[in-house]
Amino acid sequence: MSNISCIDLFCGAGGLTHGFTLEGIPVLAGIDLDPACRFPYETNNTAKFLERDISQVTADEINKLFGNSELKILAGCAPCQPFSTYAQRYESDGIDGKWGLLYQFSRLVRESRPDVITMENVPTVIRHQVFHDFVTELKNLGYHVSYDIVDSSLYGIPQSRRRMVLLASKFGEIRMIDPTHSKPMTVEEAIGKLPAIQAGESHSEDKLHIASTLSDKNLQRIRISKPGGTWRDWPEHLIADCHKSKTGKTYPSVYGRMEWHKPAPTMTTQCYGFGNGRFGHPEQDRAISLREAAILQSFPENYTFLPESAEISFKALGRMIGNAVPVELGRAIARSIANHLSTAVFS
Repeated sequence: MSNISCIDLFCGAGGLTHGFTLEGIPVLAGIDLDPACRFPYETNNTAKFLERDISQVTADEINKLFGNSELKILAGCAPCQPFSTYAQRYESDGIDGKWGLLYQFSRLVRESRPDVITMENVPTVIRHQVFHDFVTELKNLGYHVSYDIVDSSLYGIPQSRRRMVLLASKFGEIRMIDPTHSKPMTVEEAIGKLPAIQAGESHSEDKLHIASTLSDKNLQRIRISKPGGTWRDWPEHLIADCHKSKTGKTYPSVYGRMEWHKPAPTMTTQCYGFGNGRFGHPEQDRAISLREAAILQSFPENYTFLPESAEISFKALGRMIGNAVPVELGRAIARSIANHLSTAVFS
């Protein structure tokens, strides 16, 4: 597929790009506003990184990046936070808010006319008008469009991560491939062999295998937490005041341990914190490490996120890891496109 190439908008640390590359679809460039993504993106991939605001990118720039490619794929996995169930201000911010990035993606499609388009986002994106405007625009431009909610755990990602995947093509019907796994990969299969570390400690041979510190109270809490259990199992003196209120009682999944024999919960940008979700290690008295989070996002164990001399920032790395398209989902999307093109174009 040497005459096929892809440009990855909102590329982040390179999860989608890496998946495409592993499936033999060359990615020429990734574009993202976050400068911290440059190092992991370029270190682990052959594509170049452009630090740009998508709203300022022109179709001429996109076409120049594609060069002489015969078949052009444009991927645009915009940040998912505006479409999450926690984003309550959607209608008030209109096309100028963060979800307006999808209108910018639509603009670049309209002006550059790639052959194939793909987008991954949270399932709730389909509730919003901007998504339906995007689909309508694609159809009006002559693209065949499909989208569906996929269970990422059935594509080799060891976490419960449901995502909307959209595919569109000039050449005819295109759909996501069937699940590649008959059963989900478990937490134990993914991270069970990593060396043990303590809260606040990093491993000497992998600086990303580092766990955040725990307060004395949180250390007491995790020590009595059972895999799959909740803070409701704790003695009264350890339960946070906010969880004793009527509204707080409806959030049982925070301060939870993962279970070895099940997939992990959805990795978020705060997946390194014990109190931010069910991110406690199944056995060790700590939250999962940044490396474990990356592996649960199906990044290879040797994926490099920062220079050896750089200091660890849990917030920055958590954002990159949690926001990434899981590599194995990227592979499944790439394989879906390759299968489509092999039938619609090359047969």
